[in-house]
Amino acid sequence: MAKFSQMKKILGIGNALVDVMTMVPDDNCLTRFGLPKGSMTIVDARRSSEIKQSIASLHKTLASGGSAGNTIYGLGIMGIASSFIGKVGLDELGNFYEKDMVEAGVDPVLLRSKESPTGTAVALVTPDRERTFATHLGAATELTADELKNIYFKGYHILYLEGYLIFNLPLFEQACRLARTNSMSIALDLASYNVVADKLPDFRKIMDEYVDIVFANEDEARAFTGLEPREALDKMAERCSIAVVKTGVNGSWIKRGDEVIRVEALPVSPADTTGAGDLYSAGFLYGFSHGFSLDQCGIFGSILAGKVIEVVGARMPEEKWLEAKEMIRLAAED
Repeated sequence: MAKFSQMKKILGIGNALVDVMTMVPDDNCLTRFGLPKGSMTIVDARRSSEIKQSIASLHKTLASGGSAGNTIYGLGIMGIASSFIGKVGLDELGNFYEKDMVEAGVDPVLLRSKESPTGTAVALVTPDRERTFATHLGAATELTADELKNIYFKGYHILYLEGYLIFNLPLFEQACRLARTNSMSIALDLASYNVVADKLPDFRKIMDEYVDIVFANEDEARAFTGLEPREALDKMAERCSIAVVKTGVNGSWIKRGDEVIRVEALPVSPADTTGAGDLYSAGFLYGFSHGFSLDQCGIFGSILAGKVIEVVGARMPEEKWLEAKEMIRLAAED
């Protein structure tokens, strides 16, 4: 068992968005607004308003979100000393975001925009449990490279970045430079296959120059390498120390050097896949921060990913967290 006194502290940076989870009856809304199923599409304020109006009569739930936000939230719940840097508006949604993160045990650094509202990610969940995001970034896009202060990074050991930040390359690179200045490892989640396809040269540059750990699902891995998951794993591992390719119900692949590990997915009855990748990263980094083996890190990731897809949205109720923690405790003893 790992020595918990060696726990590493984790800092995340990402788009601070309030997730608006909505179950939709069919694909009509996606078709109407030209949203590729299973992707994250950036929309402007007008289109965001139109989408929200079209689903006004449907049931919704709110949660502090964004890809990195979900991961750091999960790490906070798991007891990891963690922080999150993002930008929100001077509004009630911004206040909600901060309160939600603090209650999870996270120490957030939320800068406030005087010009724009807190961003929202409308997640449209179809009956097949696939989720499609229409994201209005709002204040999140106003986080700039010069707002990142060295003091925010001091005392942390791992920097976790979401791939959506690639749209602001100066911010992305400044975060990586400050992490290196503070001798931090850098972990990157590739975010969405369409983002990878759009920004492939920038992703390759960041990977080659800074990244130690990369997380990708099979679509993102294919967009990055042009290869199927197992072969994509090899290619991605050439660019960083640890590569992780998640393959849904088929589990995940992990590679470090010549070490290749396949991890089974947790057998569950899925309600919604939202947050699965983000919580996989949380479980993996929980293990990594404690010094567990790579296969255990992958198992922890599979446990959190499996438990979150049993519920709608990226937030698990307390009883699910208790189940997940107990499963991780038992897996840690094996």
